[in-house]
Amino acid sequence: MADIVIVNPRFNTSFWGMEGCMDMLGKRANLPVACLPLLAALVPKHHQVTIVDENVEDIDFDRLGRADMVCVTGMSVQGDRLCEILREIRDRGVLAVVGGAMATVEPEELEGLADVIFIGEADVTFPQFIDDWERGCHSARYVQADKTNMASLPLPRLDLLKSDRYMFGSMQISRGCPFTCEFCDIIVTFGRKPRLKSVDQVLGELDAYHQAGVRIVFVVDDNLIGNKKAIKPILLEIEKWQKAHAYALTLFTEASLDLAEDDELMELLGRAGFQSVFIGIESPNEESLKETKKLQNVRERAGSLLDRIKRIQDRGLDVWCGMIVGFDNDTPDAFRVLPPFLDSARIANALIGLLHAIPTTPLYDRLKKEQRLNDAADSARYGTNVVPLGMSRNELRAGLVDVTREAYAPDAYFRRLDALFLQSGFQFAVHRLPYWRQHRGAWALSCIENYIMFAVLAGRLIRNVKSPQLRAKYRSQLSAAFRARPWEPQLLFTYAVKTAMHYHYTSITDALVSTGDGPLPAAVRSFSRTKSNAAMSLGNKAATS
Repeated sequence: MADIVIVNPRFNTSFWGMEGCMDMLGKRANLPVACLPLLAALVPKHHQVTIVDENVEDIDFDRLGRADMVCVTGMSVQGDRLCEILREIRDRGVLAVVGGAMATVEPEELEGLADVIFIGEADVTFPQFIDDWERGCHSARYVQADKTNMASLPLPRLDLLKSDRYMFGSMQISRGCPFTCEFCDIIVTFGRKPRLKSVDQVLGELDAYHQAGVRIVFVVDDNLIGNKKAIKPILLEIEKWQKAHAYALTLFTEASLDLAEDDELMELLGRAGFQSVFIGIESPNEESLKETKKLQNVRERAGSLLDRIKRIQDRGLDVWCGMIVGFDNDTPDAFRVLPPFLDSARIANALIGLLHAIPTTPLYDRLKKEQRLNDAADSARYGTNVVPLGMSRNELRAGLVDVTREAYAPDAYFRRLDALFLQSGFQFAVHRLPYWRQHRGAWALSCIENYIMFAVLAGRLIRNVKSPQLRAKYRSQLSAAFRARPWEPQLLFTYAVKTAMHYHYTSITDALVSTGDGPLPAAVRSFSRTKSNAAMSLGNKAATS
């Protein structure tokens, strides 16, 4: 029996990481990367497996030094710490294995630091490697030739996670996306044909999270609705599971904007317990969307961007979004139009980032040919490796600072939040289902739990926020929310969570504004780099990650 340790390096503070408000939420990290328990499940049962996630616990390097093998996974945004960990392992003479998003898109950065490196998905090659290692004939590099058959994956070892230390759980239903966005490496790694798990696999993971006491699960698919026909039967089965468990899990996910064009799909998501959906809006500029081949966002017959966003909100799904500036068709005006666009869209949670060219993507290849890639020093200074066409690099950097400060000023943030939550009569789809009228006891229990969570979180915000101005603002906002929607504790708790998230965004904004002429903080580095790496194999979402 071998002692195998799987390690995930800590992340730097990031927009979605919620590090600035984790203490108030009583957790150490937002969610576990989905690859960790899946990799553990791929290890033969006669070996001992331990998961170490540095985001919720310190790494004991002496403990790693006693292992037979240490497997490290990570994204490019974790790159510096990932390399530090590999050096520590190498110095202790332990077999070092690495895979994931960074290993897939930047393998040259890891050469000489690991004994074995995995490129791409590793659901097949990782077990193959362990078998080779047991027989004393393993290779130094593994590249999986074919895409993983998702129906063949084992149930992730959620029992090895310290689930009580995370705000959310994470699970993956599908891989792949049918679209061709130039900046995205998802289709390069996972392909354009979405592959899905079976209903039994999905329900098995829901059972495991429910048994672990997890209440909120992020379905980390890069586009859950990439195959609409295939996902609909699964959503129906999730609805049945939710009814059998009194809607024990709140779900949220990522999807493309064409969700707004399918009424049945929006209804199914609501009935299955999905509360929020992250959508890559990217830009209000149609020419920029066409340039980057984000054609699913440019469909005249489907209505404008705002029409489609509001259509989704009207179906009881809260929209979060990503916005990117730095496309060739963008000028400095691209920053100025974003705050009013977000106001009109009523989207409180919007990540505004700079375009980043990830190795392996068509965008990277094009800009490399055009000699429009910054070196490492300039990438850190300007927040992206892309040399813009429609503005100077200084204008790009200054625009990001200004728009972040404007969009996340307290009044601006809560204006967007209140426009949807308090002024429009918005109600989450899952909370207005006929199910609750038929199960009054379950509804009462849910209300009591949410009242308590709202009160606890509101109290922490009012007591622990250091800034007197912010503390007063939060007290005013939470009081107004309670007065406006007193009989909807589920919405009130979500409002309190979004208030805590604003506190986190404030810390990021302050760090960004205070950088002066120095390198931009990692927390505000490119959206596209962070998002696409988040889904890569032996890295974050896939088992390969």
